[in-house]
Amino acid sequence: MPLVSKEASAPAPAGGTATLVAPAAVRTGRPEPTPVRSRGELPTSWEVSEFAVPTGREESWRFTPVGRLAALFADEPATAELGWSAVVPDGVTISDVSRAQVRDLDVPAPADRAAVVAAAQAGTARRIDIPASLELTDPIRVDLVGESASGQARGHVLITAGPMSSATVVLAHTGASSYGQVVSILAGPGAQLTVVTVADWEDGAVHLAEHDVVIGRDATVRHIAVTLGGSIVRVATNATYAGPGGSFEGIGLYFADAGQHQEHRLFVDHEAPHCRSDVVYRGALQGEGAHAVWIGDVLIRAAAEGTHTYEINRNLLLSDGARADSVPNLEIETGEILGAGHASTTGRFDDEQLFYLQSRGLTEADARRLVVHAFFAELVGRIGVADLAESIMAAIDAELAGTMAGGA
Repeated sequence: MPLVSKEASAPAPAGGTATLVAPAAVRTGRPEPTPVRSRGELPTSWEVSEFAVPTGREESWRFTPVGRLAALFADEPATAELGWSAVVPDGVTISDVSRAQVRDLDVPAPADRAAVVAAAQAGTARRIDIPASLELTDPIRVDLVGESASGQARGHVLITAGPMSSATVVLAHTGASSYGQVVSILAGPGAQLTVVTVADWEDGAVHLAEHDVVIGRDATVRHIAVTLGGSIVRVATNATYAGPGGSFEGIGLYFADAGQHQEHRLFVDHEAPHCRSDVVYRGALQGEGAHAVWIGDVLIRAAAEGTHTYEINRNLLLSDGARADSVPNLEIETGEILGAGHASTTGRFDDEQLFYLQSRGLTEADARRLVVHAFFAELVGRIGVADLAESIMAAIDAELAGTMAGGA
């Protein structure tokens, strides 16, 4: 069966604007959320009191199973910690910084309840600092390991890349935990920074993360999100530009199995002129109740002349009972842009393609593996860390092997 797709592109409109309006909440007798005209109007704050506990009627939480997340919304001390280990090349420093020091660095304030609680209850932020002009060939690797999903852990990771530096940072999450997290990423002028976050949790783990990225003048940031395990994983990535000439590349791949909820939200706020953004996310889903959500919001403000942006999400349904929600959005406030567009495709596994491969002598398992490998190969190749790419494909192979063993 061919993919069902919806595509849209927006060459420079003649002074027009496009806005988003959140749908009205179902009337339940409780106050409805305040309507939002633009993604850029949503508040940010370091104060927990500025964010109500989500009900699921809010536009930004309507796909999320909020009823299972009360512990991570509660403004209460953490009851668990994640193990932390790091492999750090020469010249890089890791230190703990206070909340006051975080604010002095102009780190973006959190944009949702789970994130502000995580930042507040973490107390300090673990800072990974890459000095100016340092060029690293080996990645900075950080392993965060949970021991149990029964307690709530909180964490704030701050990555700072000095002007003209070049580095790759890998944040790997494994084990079991109920974890609220903020990752703040500041790339100085001319920096070349890649940040890879991997969520390969055990069954039952919950991970709510907000990643805030600031791209300096003429800097390039590649943000790569890989989600493979856990019961509920939600990663909200917000990218802003601190000066002209910046470039943001958002890459994501995910594999949702039976009963898993995996949600990826992106907001790229083009306020500075002559910047670029390119967002590509791909996901595969299998099993009853597997649910993936991708929301891609791009705002081109009136001052952001010369912007070029594109975003695309593709989902491959490997079995019945899986569901993918994909919502790309563009808001454009100026006609003086180079180009803007988005696309979204969702489709079932192609039985004809599978039959063709089997007719060439491949077993069904090998044929399915080949198709899924081809679906993910381009994005895995763009990670740029060979052993990590190999481990990701091995994890996907394990998921597929489990499917075949289960007779799906």
